Amino acid sequence: QVALQFPDQLLADAAAVAARMEAVTGAEMYVLGDTTYGSCCVDEVAAEHACAEAVLHYGPACLSPCRKLPVLHIFGQQPLDAGRCAEAFRELYPDRQSHVVVLSDVVYDHAMGELEQQLCPEYPNIIFSRVVCGDPPGPMLPGEVRQFGRQFLVKAPGGLQDCAMFYVGAEGLALTSFMLTWNLCPFSSFDPTTSCGRRETLNVNRALMRRLYLVERARDARVVGILVGTLGVVGYLAVLQHLRELLRRAGKRSYTLAVGKPNPAKLANFLEVDIFVLVACTQNSLLDSSDFYRPVVTPYELELACNPAREWTGSYLTDFRDLLPGACAHVELPPAVPEVEAVPDISLITGEMRAAHLYDLPAPQLPPSTTLACRDQTRALAEISPAASFLESRSWRGLEQQLGQTPISKAVQGRRGIAIAYEDEGQEQP
Repeated sequence: QVALQFPDQLLADAAAVAARMEAVTGAEMYVLGDTTYGSCCVDEVAAEHACAEAVLHYGPACLSPCRKLPVLHIFGQQPLDAGRCAEAFRELYPDRQSHVVVLSDVVYDHAMGELEQQLCPEYPNIIFSRVVCGDPPGPMLPGEVRQFGRQFLVKAPGGLQDCAMFYVGAEGLALTSFMLTWNLCPFSSFDPTTSCGRRETLNVNRALMRRLYLVERARDARVVGILVGTLGVVGYLAVLQHLRELLRRAGKRSYTLAVGKPNPAKLANFLEVDIFVLVACTQNSLLDSSDFYRPVVTPYELELACNPAREWTGSYLTDFRDLLPGACAHVELPPAVPEVEAVPDISLITGEMRAAHLYDLPAPQLPPSTTLACRDQTRALAEISPAASFLESRSWRGLEQQLGQTPISKAVQGRRGIAIAYEDEGQEQP
Protein backbone atom coordinates (compact mmCIF):
# COMPACT_ATOMS: atom_id res chain seq x y z
CA GLN A 1 0.00 0.00 0.00
CA VAL A 2 1.53 3.26 -1.20
CA ALA A 3 0.31 6.84 -0.77
CA LEU A 4 0.73 9.26 -3.69
CA GLN A 5 0.71 12.86 -2.46
CA PHE A 6 -0.02 15.52 -5.09
CA PRO A 7 -0.16 19.31 -4.79
CA ASP A 8 -3.34 21.04 -5.91
CA GLN A 9 -2.00 21.93 -9.36
CA LEU A 10 -1.21 18.27 -10.12
CA LEU A 11 -4.34 16.60 -8.76
CA ALA A 12 -5.85 16.47 -12.26
CA ASP A 13 -3.21 13.87 -13.20
CA ALA A 14 -3.44 11.88 -9.95
CA ALA A 15 -5.94 9.26 -11.12
CA ALA A 16 -3.99 8.43 -14.28
CA VAL A 17 -0.69 8.20 -12.39
CA ALA A 18 -2.21 5.99 -9.69
CA ALA A 19 -3.73 3.62 -12.29
CA ARG A 20 -0.39 3.36 -14.14
CA MET A 21 1.50 2.73 -10.89
CA GLU A 22 -0.92 -0.01 -9.82
CA ALA A 23 -0.60 -1.70 -13.22
CA VAL A 24 3.21 -1.62 -13.13
CA THR A 25 3.91 -2.42 -9.46
CA GLY A 26 0.82 -4.34 -8.36
CA ALA A 27 0.69 -2.29 -5.16
CA GLU A 28 -2.47 -0.59 -3.90
CA MET A 29 -2.31 3.19 -4.44
CA TYR A 30 -3.98 5.93 -2.39
CA VAL A 31 -4.10 9.52 -3.63
CA LEU A 32 -3.48 12.28 -1.06
CA GLY A 33 -3.91 16.02 -1.50
CA ASP A 34 -2.00 18.85 0.14
CA THR A 35 -1.43 18.82 3.86
CA THR A 36 -3.28 21.30 6.04
CA TYR A 37 -0.05 23.27 6.41
CA GLY A 38 1.49 23.34 2.92
CA SER A 39 2.25 21.28 -0.16
CA CYS A 40 6.01 21.09 0.46
CA CYS A 41 5.70 18.76 3.49
CA VAL A 42 4.95 15.05 3.45
CA ASP A 43 1.59 14.19 5.02
CA GLU A 44 2.53 11.16 7.10
CA VAL A 45 -0.66 11.38 9.18
CA ALA A 46 -2.97 10.97 6.17
CA ALA A 47 -0.72 8.21 4.82
CA GLU A 48 -0.97 6.31 8.11
CA HIS A 49 -4.76 6.59 7.98
CA ALA A 50 -4.59 4.69 4.69
CA CYS A 51 -2.17 2.15 6.27
CA ALA A 52 0.44 3.13 3.67
CA GLU A 53 3.91 1.61 3.87
CA ALA A 54 5.58 4.32 1.77
CA VAL A 55 4.87 7.79 0.38
CA LEU A 56 5.59 9.21 -3.08
CA HIS A 57 5.62 13.00 -2.85
CA TYR A 58 5.11 14.88 -6.13
CA GLY A 59 6.02 18.51 -6.78
CA PRO A 60 8.16 21.06 -4.89
CA ALA A 61 9.39 19.92 -1.49
CA CYS A 62 11.14 21.40 1.54
CA LEU A 63 13.05 18.09 1.97
CA SER A 64 12.43 17.98 5.72
CA PRO A 65 13.13 14.47 7.04
CA CYS A 66 10.10 12.40 8.04
CA ARG A 67 9.61 10.42 11.22
CA LYS A 68 8.36 6.98 10.19
CA LEU A 69 7.61 6.20 6.56
CA PRO A 70 10.10 5.96 3.69
CA VAL A 71 9.57 8.81 1.21
CA LEU A 72 10.46 9.11 -2.47
CA HIS A 73 10.37 12.64 -3.91
CA ILE A 74 9.39 13.26 -7.52
CA PHE A 75 10.20 16.93 -8.07
CA GLY A 76 9.28 17.23 -11.71
CA GLN A 77 11.46 18.80 -14.38
CA GLN A 78 10.85 22.41 -15.29
CA PRO A 79 12.69 23.59 -18.42
CA LEU A 80 15.98 25.44 -17.95
CA ASP A 81 18.09 27.07 -20.66
CA ALA A 82 21.51 26.07 -19.33
CA GLY A 83 23.35 28.18 -21.90
CA ARG A 84 21.48 31.37 -20.97
CA CYS A 85 21.93 30.58 -17.28
CA ALA A 86 25.71 30.18 -17.77
CA GLU A 87 25.74 33.49 -19.65
CA ALA A 88 23.99 35.25 -16.78
CA PHE A 89 26.45 33.69 -14.33
CA ARG A 90 29.42 35.04 -16.31
CA GLU A 91 27.90 38.52 -16.33
CA LEU A 92 27.32 38.48 -12.58
CA TYR A 93 30.75 36.99 -11.74
CA PRO A 94 33.35 38.27 -14.24
CA ASP A 95 36.20 37.22 -11.91
CA ARG A 96 37.01 33.61 -12.83
CA GLN A 97 38.54 32.98 -9.38
CA SER A 98 35.31 33.78 -7.52
CA HIS A 99 34.17 31.37 -4.81
CA VAL A 100 30.52 30.74 -5.64
CA VAL A 101 28.05 28.15 -4.34
CA VAL A 102 25.31 27.24 -6.83
CA LEU A 103 21.91 26.43 -5.33
CA SER A 104 18.74 25.57 -7.20
CA ASP A 105 15.07 24.98 -6.73
CA VAL A 106 14.32 21.26 -6.70
CA VAL A 107 12.40 21.45 -10.01
CA TYR A 108 15.62 22.54 -11.77
CA ASP A 109 17.91 20.01 -10.11
CA HIS A 110 17.81 17.78 -13.22
CA ALA A 111 19.65 20.46 -15.26
CA MET A 112 22.46 21.21 -12.79
CA GLY A 113 24.74 18.60 -14.36
CA GLU A 114 24.65 20.37 -17.74
CA LEU A 115 25.26 23.76 -16.10
CA GLU A 116 28.18 22.29 -14.15
CA GLN A 117 29.81 21.04 -17.34
CA GLN A 118 29.68 24.53 -18.84
CA LEU A 119 30.95 26.50 -15.84
CA CYS A 120 33.46 24.24 -14.05
CA PRO A 121 36.20 24.52 -16.73
CA GLU A 122 36.08 28.34 -16.43
CA TYR A 123 35.53 28.69 -12.66
CA PRO A 124 37.85 26.43 -10.64
CA ASN A 125 36.36 27.57 -7.30
CA ILE A 126 32.69 27.02 -8.14
CA ILE A 127 30.72 24.62 -5.92
CA PHE A 128 27.49 22.88 -6.93
CA SER A 129 25.22 21.80 -4.09
CA ARG A 130 23.63 18.37 -4.14
CA VAL A 131 20.00 17.71 -3.22
CA VAL A 132 19.74 15.18 -0.38
CA CYS A 133 16.45 13.70 0.80
CA GLY A 134 16.55 13.11 4.55
CA ASP A 135 19.61 13.21 6.79
CA PRO A 136 22.71 11.90 4.98
CA PRO A 137 24.56 9.17 6.88
CA GLY A 138 28.01 9.58 8.35
CA PRO A 139 29.74 12.42 10.19
CA MET A 140 30.20 15.83 8.60
CA LEU A 141 33.53 16.62 6.98
CA PRO A 142 35.44 19.84 7.77
CA GLY A 143 33.86 22.63 5.75
CA GLU A 144 30.82 20.55 4.80
CA VAL A 145 27.39 22.21 4.93
CA ARG A 146 24.16 20.23 5.29
CA GLN A 147 21.11 22.46 5.38
CA PHE A 148 17.72 22.73 3.67
CA GLY A 149 18.16 19.35 2.00
CA ARG A 150 21.36 20.58 0.31
CA GLN A 151 24.87 19.30 0.81
CA PHE A 152 28.13 20.89 -0.37
CA LEU A 153 31.76 21.21 0.69
CA VAL A 154 33.24 24.71 1.09
CA LYS A 155 36.94 25.08 0.30
CA ALA A 156 37.25 28.87 0.66
CA PRO A 157 39.91 29.99 3.18
CA GLY A 158 37.41 31.94 5.28
CA GLY A 159 34.66 29.37 5.08
CA LEU A 160 31.14 29.98 3.85
CA GLN A 161 31.20 33.73 4.57
CA ASP A 162 33.85 34.17 1.86
CA CYS A 163 31.54 32.62 -0.75
CA ALA A 164 28.84 34.14 -2.90
CA MET A 165 25.55 32.35 -3.57
CA PHE A 166 23.96 31.85 -6.99
CA TYR A 167 20.37 30.60 -6.90
CA VAL A 168 18.59 29.06 -9.90
CA GLY A 169 14.86 29.49 -9.44
CA ALA A 170 12.09 31.99 -8.97
CA GLU A 171 11.74 34.30 -6.01
CA GLY A 172 9.96 32.58 -3.12
CA LEU A 173 10.10 31.18 0.38
CA ALA A 174 13.10 28.96 -0.34
CA LEU A 175 15.24 31.88 -1.51
CA THR A 176 14.15 34.03 1.44
CA SER A 177 15.10 31.28 3.88
CA PHE A 178 18.51 30.88 2.21
CA MET A 179 19.21 34.61 2.35
CA LEU A 180 18.27 34.99 6.01
CA THR A 181 20.27 31.95 7.09
CA TRP A 182 23.39 32.78 5.06
CA ASN A 183 23.02 36.55 5.50
CA LEU A 184 26.78 37.18 5.32
CA CYS A 185 26.94 35.90 1.73
CA PRO A 186 25.99 38.09 -1.27
CA PHE A 187 23.23 36.50 -3.33
CA SER A 188 22.45 36.47 -7.03
CA SER A 189 19.74 34.56 -8.85
CA PHE A 190 18.60 33.42 -12.27
CA ASP A 191 14.88 33.08 -12.97
CA PRO A 192 14.38 30.42 -15.69
CA THR A 193 10.87 31.66 -16.50
CA THR A 194 12.15 35.12 -17.49
CA SER A 195 15.75 34.07 -18.41
CA CYS A 196 17.06 37.03 -16.39
CA GLY A 197 19.84 37.08 -13.84
CA ARG A 198 20.14 39.71 -11.14
CA ARG A 199 21.82 40.57 -7.88
CA GLU A 200 19.29 40.14 -5.13
CA THR A 201 18.19 43.54 -3.84
CA LEU A 202 16.28 42.25 -0.80
CA ASN A 203 17.61 44.23 2.12
CA VAL A 204 18.55 41.36 4.38
CA ASN A 205 19.57 43.64 7.22
CA ARG A 206 16.18 45.33 7.11
CA ALA A 207 14.46 41.96 7.16
CA LEU A 208 16.61 40.92 10.13
CA MET A 209 15.74 44.16 11.94
CA ARG A 210 12.07 43.28 11.52
CA ARG A 211 12.69 39.83 12.96
CA LEU A 212 14.68 41.28 15.89
CA TYR A 213 11.79 43.64 16.59
CA LEU A 214 9.58 40.55 16.91
CA VAL A 215 12.09 39.16 19.42
CA GLU A 216 11.46 42.22 21.59
CA ARG A 217 7.73 41.66 21.27
CA ALA A 218 8.25 38.08 22.44
CA ARG A 219 10.18 39.31 25.50
CA ASP A 220 7.23 41.52 26.47
CA ALA A 221 4.62 38.79 25.95
CA ARG A 222 3.00 37.10 28.94
CA VAL A 223 0.87 34.54 27.08
CA VAL A 224 2.31 32.66 24.08
CA GLY A 225 0.39 30.47 21.66
CA ILE A 226 2.40 27.57 20.19
CA LEU A 227 1.06 26.88 16.68
CA VAL A 228 1.56 23.34 15.41
CA GLY A 229 2.50 23.83 11.77
CA THR A 230 3.67 20.30 10.95
CA LEU A 231 2.88 16.74 11.98
CA GLY A 232 5.47 14.95 9.89
CA VAL A 233 8.88 16.59 10.35
CA VAL A 234 11.29 14.74 12.62
CA GLY A 235 11.56 16.32 16.06
CA TYR A 236 8.39 18.42 16.06
CA LEU A 237 7.15 16.80 19.30
CA ALA A 238 10.53 17.34 20.95
CA VAL A 239 10.61 21.03 20.01
CA LEU A 240 7.05 21.51 21.29
CA GLN A 241 8.13 20.15 24.67
CA HIS A 242 11.29 22.27 24.52
CA LEU A 243 9.28 25.44 23.89
CA ARG A 244 6.81 24.66 26.69
CA GLU A 245 9.67 24.19 29.16
CA LEU A 246 11.42 27.33 27.90
CA LEU A 247 8.28 29.43 28.37
CA ARG A 248 7.58 27.93 31.79
CA ARG A 249 11.10 28.76 32.97
CA ALA A 250 10.72 32.29 31.58
CA GLY A 251 7.55 32.84 33.60
CA LYS A 252 5.22 32.89 30.58
CA ARG A 253 2.05 30.92 29.99
CA SER A 254 1.76 28.82 26.84
CA TYR A 255 -1.10 27.20 24.95
CA THR A 256 -0.62 24.68 22.16
CA LEU A 257 -2.94 25.28 19.20
CA ALA A 258 -3.52 23.09 16.14
CA VAL A 259 -5.42 25.33 13.72
CA GLY A 260 -4.05 24.14 10.37
CA LYS A 261 -2.55 26.81 8.15
CA PRO A 262 -2.53 30.09 10.12
CA ASN A 263 -4.44 33.08 8.81
CA PRO A 264 -5.51 36.38 10.46
CA ALA A 265 -9.13 35.28 10.95
CA LYS A 266 -8.19 32.08 12.81
CA LEU A 267 -5.65 33.63 15.16
CA ALA A 268 -7.85 36.64 15.92
CA ASN A 269 -10.08 34.29 17.93
CA PHE A 270 -7.39 34.03 20.63
CA LEU A 271 -7.36 37.58 21.96
CA GLU A 272 -5.71 36.62 25.25
CA VAL A 273 -2.55 35.45 23.43
CA ASP A 274 0.13 38.15 23.15
CA ILE A 275 2.29 36.44 20.53
CA PHE A 276 2.37 33.19 18.55
CA VAL A 277 5.29 30.89 17.72
CA LEU A 278 4.96 28.69 14.63
CA VAL A 279 6.56 25.25 14.61
CA ALA A 280 6.81 24.40 10.91
CA CYS A 281 9.26 23.35 8.22
CA THR A 282 12.04 25.66 7.07
CA GLN A 283 10.01 27.13 4.20
CA ASN A 284 6.78 27.77 6.13
CA SER A 285 8.19 29.00 9.44
CA LEU A 286 8.98 32.52 8.15
CA LEU A 287 5.41 33.79 8.15
CA ASP A 288 4.74 37.42 7.27
CA SER A 289 2.45 38.41 10.15
CA SER A 290 2.05 42.09 9.25
CA ASP A 291 -1.69 41.54 8.63
CA PHE A 292 -2.21 39.52 11.81
CA TYR A 293 -3.73 40.84 15.03
CA ARG A 294 -0.76 39.39 16.96
CA PRO A 295 2.74 38.76 15.57
CA VAL A 296 4.03 35.28 14.72
CA VAL A 297 7.66 34.35 15.47
CA THR A 298 9.86 31.33 14.83
CA PRO A 299 11.17 28.96 17.53
CA TYR A 300 14.65 30.49 17.14
CA GLU A 301 13.30 34.00 17.76
CA LEU A 302 11.41 32.81 20.82
CA GLU A 303 14.57 31.24 22.20
CA LEU A 304 16.45 34.49 21.61
CA ALA A 305 13.78 36.19 23.70
CA CYS A 306 13.51 33.68 26.55
CA ASN A 307 16.92 32.01 26.85
CA PRO A 308 19.47 34.43 28.40
CA ALA A 309 22.32 32.11 27.39
CA ARG A 310 21.57 32.50 23.67
CA GLU A 311 22.96 35.65 22.11
CA TRP A 312 22.50 37.12 18.66
CA THR A 313 25.58 36.23 16.60
CA GLY A 314 24.44 37.36 13.15
CA SER A 315 23.45 33.88 12.01
CA TYR A 316 19.77 33.01 11.66
CA LEU A 317 18.23 29.57 12.13
CA THR A 318 15.02 28.51 10.39
CA ASP A 319 15.27 24.78 11.15
CA PHE A 320 13.83 24.13 14.62
CA ARG A 321 15.84 20.89 14.91
CA ASP A 322 18.98 22.99 15.39
CA LEU A 323 17.62 24.09 18.78
CA LEU A 324 17.18 20.59 20.22
CA PRO A 325 19.73 18.90 22.52
CA GLY A 326 22.52 17.30 20.53
CA ALA A 327 22.25 19.77 17.63
CA CYS A 328 25.09 22.04 16.61
CA ALA A 329 23.28 25.23 17.71
CA HIS A 330 21.74 23.95 20.96
CA VAL A 331 22.28 26.20 23.99
CA GLU A 332 21.49 24.94 27.47
CA LEU A 333 19.30 27.02 29.75
CA PRO A 334 21.29 28.66 32.54
CA PRO A 335 20.39 27.86 36.16
CA ALA A 336 17.54 29.79 37.71
CA VAL A 337 18.37 33.02 39.53
CA PRO A 338 16.53 33.99 42.74
CA GLU A 339 14.10 36.81 42.19
CA VAL A 340 15.85 39.10 44.68
CA GLU A 341 19.15 38.76 42.76
CA ALA A 342 17.67 39.23 39.29
CA VAL A 343 18.65 42.32 37.31
CA PRO A 344 15.55 44.01 35.87
CA ASP A 345 15.33 44.71 32.18
CA ILE A 346 13.67 47.60 30.34
CA SER A 347 11.45 46.92 27.34
CA LEU A 348 12.62 48.70 24.20
CA ILE A 349 9.00 48.90 22.98
CA THR A 350 6.92 49.90 25.97
CA GLY A 351 9.65 51.37 28.18
CA GLU A 352 8.34 49.36 31.14
CA MET A 353 10.39 47.19 33.47
CA ARG A 354 10.26 43.44 32.96
CA ALA A 355 11.87 40.44 34.61
CA ALA A 356 15.00 39.14 32.87
CA HIS A 357 15.63 35.91 34.73
CA LEU A 358 14.50 32.31 34.68
CA TYR A 359 12.08 30.96 37.24
CA ASP A 360 12.44 27.58 38.90
CA LEU A 361 8.70 26.98 39.20
CA PRO A 362 6.86 23.66 39.22
CA ALA A 363 4.50 22.97 36.37
CA PRO A 364 1.05 24.48 37.05
CA GLN A 365 -1.53 22.03 38.35
CA LEU A 366 -4.93 22.54 36.72
CA PRO A 367 -8.18 21.03 37.97
CA PRO A 368 -9.08 17.65 36.39
CA SER A 369 -11.45 19.23 33.84
CA THR A 370 -10.95 22.83 32.73
CA THR A 371 -12.66 22.69 29.35
CA LEU A 372 -16.05 23.39 30.92
CA ALA A 373 -15.97 25.10 34.29
CA CYS A 374 -18.76 26.38 36.50
CA ARG A 375 -18.79 30.05 37.37
CA ASP A 376 -17.58 29.47 40.92
CA GLN A 377 -14.42 27.83 39.51
CA THR A 378 -13.61 30.66 37.10
CA ARG A 379 -11.91 32.88 39.65
CA ALA A 380 -9.82 29.98 40.93
CA LEU A 381 -8.73 29.22 37.37
CA ALA A 382 -7.92 32.90 36.75
CA GLU A 383 -5.13 32.74 39.31
CA ILE A 384 -3.25 30.10 37.28
CA SER A 385 -4.61 30.63 33.76
CA PRO A 386 -4.31 33.94 31.86
CA ALA A 387 -6.98 32.71 29.46
CA ALA A 388 -9.46 32.28 32.30
CA SER A 389 -8.45 35.68 33.67
CA PHE A 390 -9.07 37.24 30.27
CA LEU A 391 -12.43 35.48 30.02
CA GLU A 392 -13.41 36.83 33.45
CA SER A 393 -12.81 40.41 32.25
CA ARG A 394 -15.10 40.09 29.23
CA SER A 395 -18.76 41.12 29.39
CA TRP A 396 -19.91 38.07 27.38
CA ARG A 397 -18.36 34.78 28.47
CA GLY A 398 -20.20 32.35 26.25
CA LEU A 399 -23.12 30.09 27.06
CA GLU A 400 -23.92 29.74 30.75
CA GLN A 401 -25.90 26.94 32.36
CA GLN A 402 -28.24 29.02 34.60
CA LEU A 403 -29.74 25.84 36.04
CA GLY A 404 -33.22 26.42 37.49
CA GLN A 405 -33.31 30.06 36.33
CA THR A 406 -34.65 29.66 32.80
CA PRO A 407 -38.40 29.07 32.55
CA ILE A 408 -39.55 25.99 30.64
CA SER A 409 -41.58 26.67 27.50
CA LYS A 410 -42.87 24.64 24.60
CA ALA A 411 -41.07 24.77 21.26
CA VAL A 412 -42.81 26.99 18.72
CA GLN A 413 -42.41 27.25 14.97
CA GLY A 414 -39.98 29.96 13.93
CA ARG A 415 -39.86 32.15 10.86
CA ARG A 416 -39.57 30.69 7.40
CA GLY A 417 -37.84 32.07 4.34
CA ILE A 418 -34.74 34.19 3.97
CA ALA A 419 -33.69 37.05 6.20
CA ILE A 420 -34.43 39.73 3.61
CA ALA A 421 -38.08 38.65 3.30
CA TYR A 422 -39.61 36.17 5.76
CA GLU A 423 -42.88 34.57 4.69
CA ASP A 424 -44.87 35.96 7.66
CA GLU A 425 -43.76 39.54 7.08
CA GLY A 426 -46.32 41.84 5.46
CA GLN A 427 -45.44 43.76 2.34
CA GLU A 428 -44.83 47.46 2.77
CA GLN A 429 -47.54 49.79 1.52
CA PRO A 430 -46.45 52.31 -1.15
